Amino acid sequence: MEEPVVLTEHRGPIAIITLNRPDALNAQSRALSAQMSAAFAGLGEETRVAILTGKGRAFCAGVDLKELSSGDNVLQAPDEVEGAGHNRFGMSAFKGPIIAAINGFAMTGGLELALNCDIRIAATTARFADTHARVGVIPGGRMSALLPRVIGLSRAKEMSLSGRMIDAATAERWGLVNRLVAPEDLMAEALALAEDIARNDPGIVQPYNALIEANYGMTYAEAIDNEHITSRDANQRFQSAALDPAAVAARMRQSQQQQQ
Repeated sequence: MEEPVVLTEHRGPIAIITLNRPDALNAQSRALSAQMSAAFAGLGEETRVAILTGKGRAFCAGVDLKELSSGDNVLQAPDEVEGAGHNRFGMSAFKGPIIAAINGFAMTGGLELALNCDIRIAATTARFADTHARVGVIPGGRMSALLPRVIGLSRAKEMSLSGRMIDAATAERWGLVNRLVAPEDLMAEALALAEDIARNDPGIVQPYNALIEANYGMTYAEAIDNEHITSRDANQRFQSAALDPAAVAARMRQSQQQQQ
């Protein structure tokens, strides 16, 4: 029996989803895409945070060129227009934060996959590239929308139009990843961050994450107004025990103790 090309491991409220085609640098075949979508869709409410990583020396090398050359249209985007990139990877089925633990090459569609995650931690051996222009394909996984937002317009154009690869140190300097760690420490670092997030109320974390994402594309004034409206509406729903002054004070004391 063949091993699945996507593995899911549960550690309490944290799910670790691993792309498992190491011999193919975890390239996005139809099978991998389908199993990844199923993995995210299968995460229940008990899962508060997901970690996405790859097995072997690559995070994900992008589309499977063997399938592409065979005439199988693995590049076909979904019918949805709004949020199509996120839907394409199946990640929209999970409402909690997703951490990319980038263990190696993140190329083209693999870079898109990392960009669709909320937080990116990379090994010092990781490498990054957008080779859409070299291959002769226009991206369909939100590359042109997300990469400029993350690293700036000029740097995004440099990466995407040249197809050049950048190393992990450059990726950190440009803000493409949150931080770098030694390869052997990557999963421990991702798990530690996931545990910190998972300790918080998912009823707050999920809408707060969505609020940050929405406000980033707004003007300052629009973002302030949106925060005010969202805060007012959400906090009214979380009245009673959740916002009881004593309960809030207790959570603040617990948070302070965790920071010591």
